[in-house]
Amino acid sequence: MNPAPPLTSRLEGRPYWWQTRRFVAVMALLAIVPLLRPVIPPLVDLPGHMGRYRVQLSIADQPWLANWYDFHWQLIGNLGLDLAVIPMAKLFGLELGVKLIVMAIPALIVTGLLWIAREVHGRIPATALFALPLAYSYPFQFGFVNFMLSVALALNLFAWWLRLARQGRLGFRAALFVPLSCALWVCHTVGWGMLAVFAFSAEMIRQHDRLFGVATPGTRVPWRLGDLRRWGIAWIRAGIGVVPLALPLALMALWRSGEHVGGQTFDWFNWQAKFQWLLMVLRDRWMAFDVASTAVLMLILFRGFRDPAIEYSRQLGLAALFLLAVFLLLPRVVFGSAYADMRLAPFAIAIAVIAIRPRRGLSFRGASTLAVAGLVFVVVRMGATTVSYWMFADSYSRQLAALDHLPPGARLVSFVGETCHNQWTMSRLEHLPAIALERRLAYTNDQWSMAGAQLLTTRYRAAQRYAHDPSQIVTSVQCPREYWRPISRSLARFPRDAFDYVWLIRVPSYDPALEQGLVPVWRSGEPGATGSSALLKVDHAIPPPAMPDNIRPPARIIPRA
Repeated sequence: MNPAPPLTSRLEGRPYWWQTRRFVAVMALLAIVPLLRPVIPPLVDLPGHMGRYRVQLSIADQPWLANWYDFHWQLIGNLGLDLAVIPMAKLFGLELGVKLIVMAIPALIVTGLLWIAREVHGRIPATALFALPLAYSYPFQFGFVNFMLSVALALNLFAWWLRLARQGRLGFRAALFVPLSCALWVCHTVGWGMLAVFAFSAEMIRQHDRLFGVATPGTRVPWRLGDLRRWGIAWIRAGIGVVPLALPLALMALWRSGEHVGGQTFDWFNWQAKFQWLLMVLRDRWMAFDVASTAVLMLILFRGFRDPAIEYSRQLGLAALFLLAVFLLLPRVVFGSAYADMRLAPFAIAIAVIAIRPRRGLSFRGASTLAVAGLVFVVVRMGATTVSYWMFADSYSRQLAALDHLPPGARLVSFVGETCHNQWTMSRLEHLPAIALERRLAYTNDQWSMAGAQLLTTRYRAAQRYAHDPSQIVTSVQCPREYWRPISRSLARFPRDAFDYVWLIRVPSYDPALEQGLVPVWRSGEPGATGSSALLKVDHAIPPPAMPDNIRPPARIIPRA
């Protein structure tokens, strides 16, 4: 019986089934399946963004919105969906337009990862399939949609950067990537930064190979002390090579030097949090399943070091190391934007996974076994995400039934239940009140209000300390290190003259007597019961209840940004 031909012997022949364009297209389509059923993609922050998009599109036609919100266009590095939604809303309506853009993000991440793998390795290695579930990584679940769109575009642009270098079209690439890098920066700053890191690492290896006379990628060069000079030259040339990506530095300086730009940078070198971010890269609903899936990725990376049949690409390995270094050095909060370091963890792992390739001599049988295992991993993860998203969609539908009883233009204060401990399965309801703004043009108190970070800020002074995020989050007791208020304090203290309706969404238990002066319009669950929801109309003729004796404000609260 003749042995199976080596994998590398077929690089110039017909590709295997996992290396075809048809397979890449199928994987991209599979990546959108979890988002097909939900009307609103169940991502934590996305409903809040949708409320901002409604103000952006309607403030000129609905004058009462200007009494509540300030919205001013400005050039900032965080405008991905804010710009894309303008034509999409005209064509499809706001909700469907947002959904279509969000659906494109995981599909673009899949195509970007596989395209990079093909450009670097010549053909898509079977191990690259294991990286595809990271299209639904924790930053995506959190609803960082501008960031995720910029990453999806950065991956595809990096693949194009590599392709143009392989074709020797360096002048064309330099001219092309000047405007492309600026557009990517406008989408989100971090996506541009990731592209710069990837491109620099690729140029480092390309310049190294030119200086050391390496004709075949993957050829090992014995290291000598005298080679440090040539490595220094390679470093300088790589820096020159990525100059076409540098123009956004000027845009960044212009943005951050603005008069009304705020936000602190803090929480450096929080190693416990960084370990958690690595553990949570696939966090969704089922902790054991998500952690086990992450362990599979770690096992693949470990095998890349230990298995003699597998090796790492120098280009992508260096890119993964650079991105890992940025992840370790970056603080948790940058310019008021939380989870800045967490967002990078999944993609450092994804680049490291697609950096792996079989060594020469691996049989087709061995490669196809890896491909089948990778495909099973992708299908299982996508199937679980689909079930999870459909369950979240049902939760959204039950809560949004309250909006059928809310008149347009209402002044609405909302309270969403939360716990003091960080549950693995997030409710995804934290910014659901913004759908009242999106659908009913009502005032909602869950919008972010940070000058320079978003285009929208709140101006409704009558709402006092219940004007913006996180005033919508309520708990059973005062949580340490949080601005969140207990539900009893919020019901007793919110300024009733400023609001017409109160929307309770799966709140903790409370004394039903706190509903004094609030008339039920819609309810799900018993009054005051844990997990109950209700839409209550404020009767301004009845005074609010007294503050419960057992609920007193703490001396000092440290916020979780």
